[in-house]
Amino acid sequence: MCRLFGLLATGELSPAGWLLRSENSLLRQSNINPAHLQQDGWGIAWWKNGRPEVVKGAGGAYALSERPHFEAAAEHARGPMVIAHLRKASNPMKLSRGEIIGLANSQPYSHGTHLFAHNGSIPLPQATRPYLGAYANSLLGVNDSEVLFYLLLASIDAEHDPLQGYGRTVRTLGDVWQKNGHPRRFPYSGLNVLFSRSPDELWAFCHYTGDHGKSVGGPDLPYYQMTYREGPGNVVVASEPMDWSRTDWHPLVNGTYLHATRKNGQIRVETGRIPLP
Repeated sequence: MCRLFGLLATGELSPAGWLLRSENSLLRQSNINPAHLQQDGWGIAWWKNGRPEVVKGAGGAYALSERPHFEAAAEHARGPMVIAHLRKASNPMKLSRGEIIGLANSQPYSHGTHLFAHNGSIPLPQATRPYLGAYANSLLGVNDSEVLFYLLLASIDAEHDPLQGYGRTVRTLGDVWQKNGHPRRFPYSGLNVLFSRSPDELWAFCHYTGDHGKSVGGPDLPYYQMTYREGPGNVVVASEPMDWSRTDWHPLVNGTYLHATRKNGQIRVETGRIPLP
């Protein structure tokens, strides 16, 4: 169960305030709740010289060995598009800790111009691999989130649209779960995703099953419910509000999406229902 942050802005905007210094910054979320220590990796991605730049760590952003690296990456990153991630590892394949921790298993993931970060878990990553097509050859780690990333890319290729591709991804996971005898109560816990194909767009999908308690940084929201805030020339999407004292954070509830685009010096934000099975 991880933490997500996404920013789309009209120009070069630093995310450091939200990542490091806000009331409920991503750094604060990394260890504010002992029951939800985000201790298994972190990453920050942004665009530089026309290509995605991704900086990752393998430990908790709060750790003495990782914090200077995280802070430097947060200060160095610039919009218009930034995605950041804190990892609390899932382990559906029952691997050792040494196997599941490492830069290859930290997020965000990138492939070409695509960026992706996930909060949640899929229980059958090995059984899902045949649905990745040629993308299966791109897997580098053992994180089920990486399998989900390439399943989403394969689904978008088939549907020619990220929204429809996400819906296809959900259907495929349900099919895998049924074909393998419903080994767990649900075909996934959470499919909360930040996704982008260019510095001019940001997709956020909120979808989950079951009750997983309350948010990490405060007691008022369901754990998997996402949130967003529109500011002058920017939009921020996150797992939870970055400053609890503000009242202009809007919920992105279960089964909904946000699509933000940058064009002609403006940010356009659209929200709606995900086409779920």
